[in-house]
Amino acid sequence: MATSNLTVVDIHTHMYPPQYIKILESRATIPLIRKFPQAPEPLLILLEAELGDLEKAIDDPSAKPPGRPLTSHFASLDQKIHFMDTHHINISVISLANPWLDFVNASDAGDVAKSVNNEFSDMCGKHHGRLFFFGTLPLTAPLETLLASISHLKDLKYCRGVILGTSGLGKGLDDPHLIPIFKALAAANLTIFLHPHYGLPNDVWGPRAGEYGHVLPLALGFPMETTIAVARMYLAGVFDQVRDLRMLLAHSGGTLPFLAGRIESCIFHDGQLVREGKVGGNRRTVWDVLKEQVYLDAVIYSEVGLKAAVDASGSDRLMFGTDHPFFPPITSDEQGHGKASV
Repeated sequence: MATSNLTVVDIHTHMYPPQYIKILESRATIPLIRKFPQAPEPLLILLEAELGDLEKAIDDPSAKPPGRPLTSHFASLDQKIHFMDTHHINISVISLANPWLDFVNASDAGDVAKSVNNEFSDMCGKHHGRLFFFGTLPLTAPLETLLASISHLKDLKYCRGVILGTSGLGKGLDDPHLIPIFKALAAANLTIFLHPHYGLPNDVWGPRAGEYGHVLPLALGFPMETTIAVARMYLAGVFDQVRDLRMLLAHSGGTLPFLAGRIESCIFHDGQLVREGKVGGNRRTVWDVLKEQVYLDAVIYSEVGLKAAVDASGSDRLMFGTDHPFFPPITSDEQGHGKASV
C-alpha cells in the first residue's frame, strides 16, 4: 500500500481495557469470559446464540466451547500500535467492543463508564496524535448520570464521540427518552458510532443454525439490526428533532444502502402514515438523512457493497475501518501480520 502522501485513519477498531476484561471474567452469564479445560486460551462469549453451546461445554468437558479466543490483541496497546504500523495505519479511533456497558447495574454504571473512558484517554495520551477514541455511556444509569458522562467525555482531549448499541435505554433508538441524550451529544459535537450486538431472535435462524457456526447471526443478524434501528429512528422523526446529530454506522450501515429505496416506497404507500399526514411534500427522505447526518464505515468486504455505500451517503462520508481484532481473524501472526480488511 503506497501511503506516503496519504493519512490512513482506522475509524472502526476495538479494544477491551484491562478493567473491562476483569468485569467480564467475574460474570456468570453472557456476556462473559470463561476458561475451559478443553480450550488453551480464555474465551470471549458475547452472543445469546452461544448460550446453548456454553451450557453444553460446562456440562461436558469434551464438548467444544463457544466464543472466540481472548488473544492479547484485544487488550494490548503495544499490539494495537504494531498492527497499525504493519498495515501503514497512521491514526486509529479505538472503541470498546460490544456489549459496552449495557449489562452493568445502574448504581455502578456511571463510575464504570468514567473509569473506562479515562483508561481509553490515558491510552491515547501514550501515543499522542496516533490514537483517539469513542467513549462509552452508562446507559443503564439515570438521566443525570448519563448527561454528566457526556459532559465528562466532552472535556477529554482525545474523545471524538461515543459508541452506542441499538438497544439504547432498553427500548430501541426511537425511544423518546433518548432525545435529551441525543441533543446533549449533538451539542457536545460528539458523533455516535452505532454498532450492532443483539442481532435477531435466535429462532429466526431455524433448527439447524447450530451447524453453521456464527455465520447467520454475524453476517445477517448484525446488518439487519443496524438497518432496523436506524429505520426506527427515521420513522420516529429523531433526525428531524436533532438536526445536528451525526452518526457513523458500522458495517456500511447494514443493509440501508440497499434498502433505503424500499423503505421510502413503503413509507410513501403506507395508508396509516398517509392518513396521519406524515408523507407530506416537505418530508426529508431516508436518502436526505443518509447524505446529511450519516457517515458509513467501509467494513463491508465487497466492491458491490462499497459502491452501494458511496451511492447512498457519498464518497466523502465513507470511512476506512478494519474491525480489528475481530475481523479478519489473525491467522499468520499474533503481532499483526495478518491482512487488514477494508
